[in-house]
Amino acid sequence: MRVAPPPSTIVLDHDLIALAEIELCGELMIAASAADGERLSADRIDEVLRVTPDLVPPRRAASGDGRN
Repeated sequence: MRVAPPPSTIVLDHDLIALAEIELCGELMIAASAADGERLSADRIDEVLRVTPDLVPPRRAASGDGRN
């Protein structure tokens, strides 16, 4: 009799990441539905996603030639 090997940790890691992404999307939808305006500001999105300043790369300024 053959027994299937236990699931690899790679699959488990992907599942955990997917679940975390789904949870964050849900948090964004809740925040968007409670927002006064049409859109969430970048600061509000960062707040909902629990982004800290030391993890955010600096935003690039628009170069004016159509490339960002």
